Amino acid sequence: MNFITSKPLWINVLFAVVLCLLLLFLFLVSLGVLTKHGEVLKIPKVTEMSVDEAISRLENAGFEVEIQDSVYKEDLPPRHVIKQFPEPEATVKVNRTVYITVTRTVAPLIEMPNLVGPSFKNAEIVLKQLGLKLGDTTSKPDFAKNSVLNQLYDGKDIAPGTRLPMGSQIDLVLGSGLADVDMAVPDLYGKTYAEARVWLDSFGISVVPIADPDVNDVEEAFIYRQNPGRYNLDKRVNRIRPGQMVDVWLSVLPKPRPDTLNAATPPPAGEAPATSPSNNY
Repeated sequence: MNFITSKPLWINVLFAVVLCLLLLFLFLVSLGVLTKHGEVLKIPKVTEMSVDEAISRLENAGFEVEIQDSVYKEDLPPRHVIKQFPEPEATVKVNRTVYITVTRTVAPLIEMPNLVGPSFKNAEIVLKQLGLKLGDTTSKPDFAKNSVLNQLYDGKDIAPGTRLPMGSQIDLVLGSGLADVDMAVPDLYGKTYAEARVWLDSFGISVVPIADPDVNDVEEAFIYRQNPGRYNLDKRVNRIRPGQMVDVWLSVLPKPRPDTLNAATPPPAGEAPATSPSNNY
């Protein structure tokens, strides 16, 4: 204490300033050592490596690692690095965090869209956007040419909203337009809707059911009226082409055949009699 008070004031002030500068210098030097100021490293490439291998390599090189995202890639093995930031060979400070994106182990589930109705081109675009694959395409006669008539998964119709793994293959049935060859309109009277539908589907003709109010099971209901009918008003056999439709009216129980040209009138002379859908036309 006597050492300080015995000296002139300016010497004490000078001593304090020098001491502060010395302390500041020591602080800056120690800060550089603690933070490894000026030390830089190049980030190694870890893409295409497994997650465990990539993390080990980066940590051993002096970097922190964080998994930023995971995505599904069908053509790559799961838990592999597909992207890193900063990029490989980038020069950064030691202890810098490297963010990696890895492949998922399980494919995410996708809701099946409704592709029926729009064009085939639109269906292709939607499937690609959702990460689904276009499988086989088949066609059947229908007036809406190149429109999607059915969407199939594993050979069965798949309803919109059904969840299935990304990358699943979807088959499409497309309309091919109206065929050039026509056929006689079959007599569907007394057949069930299921029988008529299965038979006419084989010829590319659609059946539109119109059920009575008391019908609960359309498939097993009986046809008592159709349009177009077997014969026209001139007692000639009506013709129909694949891709066209037949409207049918359905009841719970079979009804007596009405005396109408469409169903009951016998064919004119020279015409073959009407046969059931179980025969070929």
